[in-house]
Amino acid sequence: MTRHDTIAVGRRVLETESEALGRMAAGLGEPFAEAVEMLFQAQDAPRSGRIVCTGIGKSGHVARKVAATLASTGSAAIFVHASEASHGDLGMIGADDVILALSKTGETRELADVIAYAARFHIPLIGMTTAPESALGLASDIVLQLPDAPEAAAAVNAPTTSTTLQIALGDALAVALLERRGFRPEQFRDFHPGGKLGAMLRTAADLMHGREELPLVAPGTPMREALLVMSEKRWGIVGVVDPQGRLLGAITDGDLRRHIEGLLDHTAGEVMTPGPRKTAPPGMLAGEALALMSDPPPAVTVLFVVEDGKPLGILHVHDLLRAGVM
Repeated sequence: MTRHDTIAVGRRVLETESEALGRMAAGLGEPFAEAVEMLFQAQDAPRSGRIVCTGIGKSGHVARKVAATLASTGSAAIFVHASEASHGDLGMIGADDVILALSKTGETRELADVIAYAARFHIPLIGMTTAPESALGLASDIVLQLPDAPEAAAAVNAPTTSTTLQIALGDALAVALLERRGFRPEQFRDFHPGGKLGAMLRTAADLMHGREELPLVAPGTPMREALLVMSEKRWGIVGVVDPQGRLLGAITDGDLRRHIEGLLDHTAGEVMTPGPRKTAPPGMLAGEALALMSDPPPAVTVLFVVEDGKPLGILHVHDLLRAGVM
């Protein structure tokens, strides 16, 4: 088998699965909307139900992934292995829960006890299957039908296309549900405190240096004193505030160069650039603060963190680097 043949196989697999995804997207309809609403209502106050994802084999692996995705986006979700359910784990499923069961054929023997348990205790059941007339399909309150598309490894019928469809539909449920609930980025941060994603979702207030480190002077401060403050605080900037503590402007290295002749004869208010144009509210995400530093031009390395016109702290690009944002 040549390298060219290997690449051709890879392309065939991707094209097969891509075509199946397109078919599923085109056929998505009311059952999907009903499933999202059922999942939403299960967790809407005063109920405290969970989404119980279950399956066996490759579908079980996908169900575990779907549960993790739901949990990471703020939905209370757990995975229950279909085989273990028959040996005591059915007790993990409560009356207020909703079961999301995954099976390509819908005839998976190990799901029988889960299906019977759902019927006995009137627990809503959503089935994700290619076969709405199967045991799972007929027992489900809502059927999310997958296209009966050929597997990418047709010769051995290994689960490939079918599991891709399950993962994609699980992602669609999770995203539609988080938007139905109005899930916000700061809530997402609570579930992702680690790694680059967690760093990007931290706020300016989380990373800023506080008031004691702010380089601030009054408008009438002689530039000789303003330069001492700029040098002492070591931020390469000094803010100019009015008597009420509101930020009127800032003096940067660029301002110093523009007023180099007779600089010490001026006051801070005369040298400052009014504004300043780039400040960050305390709730701004670290990723947004990083983008603001460079766009729109000119790029800056420091942002005052401002609330109600008053500086609360200061944020340097190095703070973002240390936090792992870049």
